Formats: sequence, C-alpha cells, structure tokens
Amino acid sequence: MNTSTIISKVWNFCNTLRDDGVSYGDYLEQLTYLLFLKLADEFSKPPYNRKLLIPKEYNWESLTSKTGSALELHYSVLLRELSQQKGILGQVFTKSQNKIQDPAKLFKLIDLIDKERWSTMGTDIKGQIYEGLLEKNAEDTKSGAGQYFTPRALIKVMVECLNLQPEKTIADPACGTGGFFLASYDNLVANHSLNIEQKHSLKYKTFFGNEIVANTRRLCLMNLFLHNIGDIESENVISPNDSLVADNGMRFDYVLTNPPFGKKSSMTFTNEEGEQEKEDLTYNRQDFWATTSNKQLNFVQHIRTMLKTTGKAAVVVPDNVLFEGGAGETVRKKMLETTDLHTILRLPTGIFYAQGVKANVIFFDAKPASKEPWTREVWIYDYRTNVHHTLKKNPLKMDDLKDFIKCYNPVNRQLRKETYNSESYPEGQWRKFTYEEIISRDKTSLDITWIKDKSLADLDNLPDPDVLAADIIENLETGLESFREIMVKLNSKDY
Repeated sequence: MNTSTIISKVWNFCNTLRDDGVSYGDYLEQLTYLLFLKLADEFSKPPYNRKLLIPKEYNWESLTSKTGSALELHYSVLLRELSQQKGILGQVFTKSQNKIQDPAKLFKLIDLIDKERWSTMGTDIKGQIYEGLLEKNAEDTKSGAGQYFTPRALIKVMVECLNLQPEKTIADPACGTGGFFLASYDNLVANHSLNIEQKHSLKYKTFFGNEIVANTRRLCLMNLFLHNIGDIESENVISPNDSLVADNGMRFDYVLTNPPFGKKSSMTFTNEEGEQEKEDLTYNRQDFWATTSNKQLNFVQHIRTMLKTTGKAAVVVPDNVLFEGGAGETVRKKMLETTDLHTILRLPTGIFYAQGVKANVIFFDAKPASKEPWTREVWIYDYRTNVHHTLKKNPLKMDDLKDFIKCYNPVNRQLRKETYNSESYPEGQWRKFTYEEIISRDKTSLDITWIKDKSLADLDNLPDPDVLAADIIENLETGLESFREIMVKLNSKDY
C-alpha cells in the first residue's frame, strides 16, 4: 500500500469521527497516542526485542484485547497513567485525554492501526504519512494549527542555503511540529556519506528545540520518532520551557526557525474583580540590546545569543522586524554591527496558513567581538513583488526558489553576482546594499523594494480574484491589529 493510500485511509476515518464532534486536531492527537503504542509494541518483539519502559498493563495489547465500555474506560486510565511516566513517554502523553466517546469507533481506529506493520515501513514512508497528516491538520484554519506549520518547500530552501555539515548541533527555539529538524536530517543524509559515529550523532546529539504548547510538542516528538530521530528511551531534546525567558547557556552551530506569528507576547491573569486581563510580556535579559514586548524582536535577539561564534542562522520574520522604530531600530543596528547579516529573502503573501502575513527570511552568521561592523553588505532577493501564491491553487514549491538558491550560492557566498541593473535590468530580483547605504536609511530600515508593482500600473494584469481577496483580508486584519493595540493602550491604567 503506497503512502498516499495510507494517509487517505487513516485520514478518512476522521470524517466519521467529525460527526461525533471530534476535531482534526483531536483526532491527530488520539492517532499519535495509539501509533506510539503500536510502534512500541512492534519494537518489543522479534527481530528488535527492545525492552521498553511501557507498563504491561498499559501497552498496545492491553487495548486490542478489549471492546465496548471496558475499552473506553481502560483507554482513559491508560492515558492518565502514561502521562505520569518519565522521559519521552511522559512527554508524548502529557495532558492526554480520550476525545473519542464512542467505544465502537475507538475500537475501529485501534483495529485500523493494528492491521498495518509500521516498523517495517521505511523511515521516509512513516515520516511522509505523519507529515501528510500534519499538513492536512494545518489546512483546518479554524483550529489555528497552521501557525505551527511552516511550508515545507520554504524550510528545505532555508536548510539548503545553510549548507549543513555533519556532527554539528541544530536548534529551533520555537520548533512547532519539527519541520526544520526533519528537513535538516534529510539534507544531511542525502548530501553526506555518514559513518557509524556520524549516524549516531545525527540521531541522538544533533537536534535541540523548545515548544511551549503541549499538544504541538507531542506532535513534534512523534514526528521525530517516526523519522528515526531519537527513540523511546532517549533523553527528551524538545523542552517545554519558554525559550525567551532566559539564556540557558547552550550554544549551537545552526539555528533554523519560524517563531510564532503575532508581534506581542502576553499572558492572561485574573484581576481583583475576577475579570481576565492580558498583560504584555517583556523579557529583561542582560544579553538583549533592547527590552520590548515585541515577540519577534525578542526571538531575533535570543537567536543571536544561541549561536556559537561560528554559528549560522536562518529565521522567518515578519516585515515589522525590518522597519519598526524604537527597539526595532536598536536591534537592527546591533545585528549589523555584531553579526554578518548578509541575506534577506522577501517572501510573497499566500504561502502561510495564518492569514495576513508579510514575512521574510533573514540569514546571518555570528561573529566574535569587533570594533568594526561585521556586516559589509546585505543582499536582498525580492520574491514578493509581482509574485502571487495561494495555498490551494498555486502553493509554494521548492522549484519556485531555485533561482534564489543559485543567487545565494551556499557553497561560496563570495562569488555572488547581482541580477539587478538600474539600466539594463531594473526588474532584477537580486540586489546588494552596502552597510553605509543601510545605516543612512531612516530607522536603519531593511524593508527595501525596488521593483515596480505591475498590478498598480496595468489594470489588465490584475491577479486572480482569490489573490485579490486574500490581499484585502490581509490589509483588513493588519488594520484591525493596529486598532486592537490602540484600544489596549486606551484601556490601560497607565494611559
């Protein structure tokens, strides 16, 4: 049975459960619990014969031997007991609950999983099945799951540009479902002939992440497990801690990440009147250049701290990081001075599941202390102006960014050549700006564009209606966000 057949078979059963009020996200969670137990069961038998730390009374066979209300009761007890176990086992089952109230349908799902021999499938097959399910879950916009799912084509491009080398550490301080780890793993396996020690290092000592949302962290752990990264008994490398709270002292060779969208970090608390209020979070850290509640700027500062002095980073950031004044200007100036912020990829709209996002990828290398600024020039690739993507009709593909990878030149960045020419090719997408040019711009803005927007000049060249509609939604949501910030200030006690 091929991958797409298994994905559709497993996913189609979700439609049956939808009638009982089980959401896509809830279904994926239950599938994760059961798939984890089934794999553990297969690994405990020949030819593997691994001794796994799952209590016998709560293993896979304890589920397959029951039906009806006895199965429903046992499953609920099993989830509660396993959530109290140590290590990855406890992390996978953290805060787990039975969301399938019909015992007959729970039995059918268990039977569906039991009929497949998962351990004999190739790592790539198992991984593709689970990744396919995660992508389908991200498409359910009502659940908000899309904010944890970065387009896989973009991830692969970012990974390829960093030209990863074996036996190096890779971190993601907001790792979501683990997309950057999986793409990095695949890239290293495909491009290097790894010996036994390097394979062991790749599996157990390469990846480190943070994910504060328990359900998402669970999906990430399962995703890594299915892709042969770590195993049931290995130490958990995905921390549930907020990575921005403090510098834990660890330094990494590579950081690849797409921090969560939304400018503010906030926490909810109950005031004296018993009403719930939101309070913006600021992180007072000595290693930060600016104290701000802007989550994106905090992540940029944190990532710079995370890198070794020879480390490299590729980070998805919204436009405000490139042009915002105040703390934003401070952070940009310091980044230009203390790192080599050498490349910016301007991304088109319509590629993320979260609406209203104008984003970029910034690439920078960490450097040791120096009196002179490390950034000599910033190269910008404009893949936004006159580019239109939609999630369904025209999704972003890796081929769309092949020219960017060629211009980036991962093997030797010193051999880059501009495609922009003010006279012969003003539409060229690849252009460099010197440190002096950027530092003289208002607020040291890195939000730079030079290509004419054809839709503004040519009414016959308007984008498709769905693209126009998406642009309208994006502009409205941006305006609403601004109004919400004004309302928060007006209602604050300090105003």
